[in-house]
Amino acid sequence: MENNISQAVIRRMPRYYRYLGELLENGVERISSKELSERMQVTASQIRQDLNNFGGFGQQGYGYNVEFLYEEIGRILGLTRVHNVALFGVGNLGAAIANYVNFEKLPFRMIGLFDVDQKKKDRIVGGIPVMMIDEFEDFIKEHRVDIAVLTLPKDAAMPVAERLVSLGVRAFWNFAHVDLMVPDDVVVENVHLSDSLMQLSYNMSGR
Repeated sequence: MENNISQAVIRRMPRYYRYLGELLENGVERISSKELSERMQVTASQIRQDLNNFGGFGQQGYGYNVEFLYEEIGRILGLTRVHNVALFGVGNLGAAIANYVNFEKLPFRMIGLFDVDQKKKDRIVGGIPVMMIDEFEDFIKEHRVDIAVLTLPKDAAMPVAERLVSLGVRAFWNFAHVDLMVPDDVVVENVHLSDSLMQLSYNMSGR
């Protein structure tokens, strides 16, 4: 993917993908940027500008072929192959994520769950037995882990992340309340739930 594309554009792409998937399920074969904008509450010009970053995909007088655009955005988002996921910290949030097995039919496959609590050892969550945190090094040496999900306390997240990076893990979905310090070739998506709630509070206050 081109490195000069803004994060704002990239963050809109999954939303396009989701809406196009719904259109496909409803048997819609083509759609104009105007019709898509009405559904998504994004301007037609914004949609065209976003998609033009990746080649456009539309035809004047025809609009967009829904199936083709859906597949192309899936390719752009790296959804053409299965990504193996391991989760660290099987508390309430971790268990909820682990139980969300199909990730809305996206190609993310949960293959390992790890926790420090001995009482959770071998407990089945989302169809997968929980292993102890000190077992993850051998597990990662034996299995390809593309993405590590961190739902750990913040003081535990960084040491685990450092060890995972040393074992070759290059992507993190981080729910821990800490910003990970990782090498430049490692990708981190931080999900701070409290930040989202504070943004909601701000928007409420502004009304």
